[in-house]
Amino acid sequence: ETLDHFKLDRNPFIDDINTRADVFVSPSTRRVRAAMLNAATSHGFIAVVGESGSGKSTLRKELEERIRIEKLPIRIIKPFVVGVEPSDTKGKAMKTAAIADAIARTLAPGVTLKSSPDARMAQVQAMLTSSMAAGYNNLIVIEEAHRLPQATLRHLKGFLELEDGMRRMLGVCLIGQPELDDLLGAQNREIREIVQRCNRVALTDLDDDLEPYLHHKFERAGAKSATVLAANVYQAIATKLRYTPRGGSRMNDTRSVCYPLMVNNLVCKAMNFAAGEGFPQVTADVIAGC
Repeated sequence: ETLDHFKLDRNPFIDDINTRADVFVSPSTRRVRAAMLNAATSHGFIAVVGESGSGKSTLRKELEERIRIEKLPIRIIKPFVVGVEPSDTKGKAMKTAAIADAIARTLAPGVTLKSSPDARMAQVQAMLTSSMAAGYNNLIVIEEAHRLPQATLRHLKGFLELEDGMRRMLGVCLIGQPELDDLLGAQNREIREIVQRCNRVALTDLDDDLEPYLHHKFERAGAKSATVLAANVYQAIATKLRYTPRGGSRMNDTRSVCYPLMVNNLVCKAMNFAAGEGFPQVTADVIAGC
């Protein structure tokens, strides 16, 4: 009913990322995209940090799509553990063996890794050597990296130190929520050696890019944002998506949660309300009431 009311062919916010052109590019996402590609081509070590819903996984998928379309000589290695948690108490921790398994699964399917850590690492090094000899760069991408145990982070140093002459054999991209920034804090002596090698890049909020973001979303759905959203909604959305953490009281304590997922959900809710009330557009008052 909402789509009919606003004369839209589809929801701009559901199943909306299907091609690289669907990905909104802001200065923040452009910086992160460049850092991810550079980590792959130069075998660097980065941590991409962003709130839930900020678009981290979208940029990972966009990198993979770019590699596929442009036929870039890059192999993405994605370790995963179902129910990953920092320890085995509440779920299952991602350990070094899972990373080695992912390398073997990607570079040498069907090869069984040896049980001895030293023999297993020798196999991994041989696989990476063969991959580089074939002209490929290798990038480990770990999502939900804020759930990594400190021991696994320490052991990443061993993978990063695998070299062919003066060149590293692989890069590492950690992707996680702001807790990853805390985990990689300089005061954490246990993982100081790995932290000193890590370049951290952050996905920022959409406060400064909210209007072009929503223009882009509606344009990709074959519509004009101005037919649905009144001119005064953008500031209202930014205001609505601010909160003061518990214990905060001053203006400096307020934080923005104006990230793609939260914006999408809020605008969908506002569109449904406006359609139900027969309003021709979503206005600032509608946003404030949602």
